[in-house]
Amino acid sequence: MSNVKKIVLAYSGGLDTSIILKWLQETYKAEVIAYIADVGQGEETEPARKKALDTGASQAIVGDLREAFVRDFVFPAMRANAIYEGCYLLGTSVARPIIAKAQIDVLRETGADAVSHGATGKGNDQVRFELTYMALEPNVRIIAPWRNPNWELNSREKMIDYAKQHGIPVPVSKAKPYSSDRNLLHISFEGGILEDPWNEPPEDMFLLSVSPQAAPDIPTYVEIDFEEGTPVAVDGQRLGPVALLETLNALGGANGIGRVDMVENRFVGMKSRGVYETPGGTILYVAHRAVESLTMDREVMLQRDQLSPKIAQLIYNGFWFAPEMEALTAFVDKSQENVTGTARVRLYKGNCTVVGRRAEKTLYDPKIATFEEDEGAYHQADATGFIRLNALRLRARKNAGLS
Repeated sequence: MSNVKKIVLAYSGGLDTSIILKWLQETYKAEVIAYIADVGQGEETEPARKKALDTGASQAIVGDLREAFVRDFVFPAMRANAIYEGCYLLGTSVARPIIAKAQIDVLRETGADAVSHGATGKGNDQVRFELTYMALEPNVRIIAPWRNPNWELNSREKMIDYAKQHGIPVPVSKAKPYSSDRNLLHISFEGGILEDPWNEPPEDMFLLSVSPQAAPDIPTYVEIDFEEGTPVAVDGQRLGPVALLETLNALGGANGIGRVDMVENRFVGMKSRGVYETPGGTILYVAHRAVESLTMDREVMLQRDQLSPKIAQLIYNGFWFAPEMEALTAFVDKSQENVTGTARVRLYKGNCTVVGRRAEKTLYDPKIATFEEDEGAYHQADATGFIRLNALRLRARKNAGLS
């Protein structure tokens, strides 16, 4: 790394990356470009840009990734029904590859020598960032300060001392007893008081949703339109990806939708406790599945559902740009060609319940499904042979004396 002259750093403006920016300059005697990705974290990017320049960055580039994030990452994950370990809607996981991709774009545009990030050596983010870097730029040089043998700033106290020595502003607000990460899809909480999985999360921690107990006593109904598996409208109003997700976040949050508290398996091998708020995403997954129930062939749905945990694992582990992800995505895209219709959902005190669904190209035929007289649309006597053929191997096994 001795010949590194220009580094693109994924920068947030927080204590960690502000320290890392200065540390990179001192350690490598290199120019540092601060890349600030806007994925809808709900904070102004201008203060971070100014702080990066004041801290010594040669450039501070703000990338508005919100539209691409929702359109190209959030919606495809939802179309795949990708849920990690049955609970996690992958809010942080889907954001890392677009940020890392943008860093590589900046590296190419500026002729930089290396990329860097502030992820620790214990978490998943280091893997997500670096697998994306190398998938897009195979020989890229990567600087991960937390894994560098010369990195000695391994506590908040040491970081604050370092910041004061170098004139870097330190947040004056009281440190929260947990860490969080936010984007348009969700907000996550981990560490600190949450490291004991027996501790109930404090109510004042949550930002996107009210407590289900405090939610309105009257349910809210919302209709969501899908075209080929992609949400396009809320209550009949067509919206772009960002506006649509923001609308559902507000509706879901007001009704206590989307809270998850889980112990998950990190890719690096340890278990960790995470608490998540994903109000809009929760509504989308439920509504999308409702439209699929009308429009997807049974066997196609079965195959997609068998692939969903694998796709979720690939996203969680950082393999968004891997060839197997590309192949599985092609199957998902094919499976969604007829997923066009509307779902009506009731939001009430933390519950998100489908109460209606419709589609022009529905596979649901009331003439066949009815319990009343079906006018010959379905011959019930046909079921006799169907059942006997399916029982053939079971009967043969029993007749052979096998258990």
